[in-house]
Amino acid sequence: MKILVPLFAFTALQLHLFAASLPWPQFRGPDGQGHSDAKNIPTEWSETKNIAWKMPVPGEGYSSPVIGAGQVWMTSSHDGGKALHAVCLDLKSGKLLHDVKVLTTKVAGPKHKLNGYASPTPVLDGERIYVHFGPRGTVCLDTTGKIVWKNTDFKYNVIQGAASSPILYKDLLILTCDGIDHQFIAALDKRTGKMKWRQTRAHLEAAEKEPSPSRRRINKMAYSTPLVQNINGKPHMIVSGAFHSAAFDPDTGKELWWFPYTGFSIVGRPSYGNGLFYIVGSIRQDHFCIFAVKPGKGQLKDSQRVWQFSTGIGHVPSPLLLGKEIYAVHDGGVAGCIDALTGKELWRERLGGNHDASPTEINGKLYFVNREGKTTILAAGREFKVLSKNELDGVFKATPAIADGALFLRSATHLYRIEQQ
Repeated sequence: MKILVPLFAFTALQLHLFAASLPWPQFRGPDGQGHSDAKNIPTEWSETKNIAWKMPVPGEGYSSPVIGAGQVWMTSSHDGGKALHAVCLDLKSGKLLHDVKVLTTKVAGPKHKLNGYASPTPVLDGERIYVHFGPRGTVCLDTTGKIVWKNTDFKYNVIQGAASSPILYKDLLILTCDGIDHQFIAALDKRTGKMKWRQTRAHLEAAEKEPSPSRRRINKMAYSTPLVQNINGKPHMIVSGAFHSAAFDPDTGKELWWFPYTGFSIVGRPSYGNGLFYIVGSIRQDHFCIFAVKPGKGQLKDSQRVWQFSTGIGHVPSPLLLGKEIYAVHDGGVAGCIDALTGKELWRERLGGNHDASPTEINGKLYFVNREGKTTILAAGREFKVLSKNELDGVFKATPAIADGALFLRSATHLYRIEQQ
């Protein structure tokens, strides 16, 4: 099988993780942090301009598209969440290639009113596709749509529905399982689906001190996607959870370091740069915060928290780190830029709409997609500058993907391939 080799800049660890050099293999792209150096991606489009194709996606789902050699994969649900599917479209034409029912369940389970039953984003390794539906199960397929294995062994209660996306590390498929009843990280052998290690979450003592019994019942849940980064030759896997974030050795699951904060229901994916991890936590429930921390050992000291910033940080969208600046958008549509070295706010402006998708950087331009279908494109930098605003029909919650000289946007009903016409 011919593998497309894109011009992305990888770290040595990321090259190891994605040896197949896939265009957009996971949530937020090759580096997991929302960056692309693709050229000639449009900054202007509409339903009638710069749309190469617009194709319906069977079922319902909010997972972001991932892209391998000639294929775009997503997940969806049918029958009110009782049937869970893996969906594949042809990269060039948008033709539906596969719509595979991978799991069925008698009870769809609970979810938040803004969530769906197919929200975690798949991950690719060049030969196989891994789709995850939280406690409903995890499935591996090959590129022909054939199911290779299933794992439905992990039981935990996600009362707002599944959201954390799986990641690949070497031959491991790693899942974050932070329910209200059980909180753990699990690593599966990606070839067989068998468990290689399981690490129970520690440091949730603060959750037990919640005076309200109803709040105490739910305050251990979280929905973040891990990030693996090489630090001085050793991999650190950062996983944000309720009341703390922790770094683990992804080979063994052993905890390396951790630091506490207040609150739960953490969603944002961490970032790394400038020798710092930028981690979304909270300073009180529903008041989210970016912490810039230096990696260490055990519980981090106060001096290892370089800065924290808590104005206008979103619950669902992950922040975007680009060089010496970090950009964040609140779910309510206010975006801001923060100095990544000091935590000083550089600008804050209203974009409008409601935001679930994480911002994406393409060759120095910042793409913010709101739920109502409007994408605001900003020039990256320490001054606020709008380049364009573009609108499409539908509801948009998925984070964009970039490949093959095109931008891919998924609405609740369709997938768009946007490219210069």
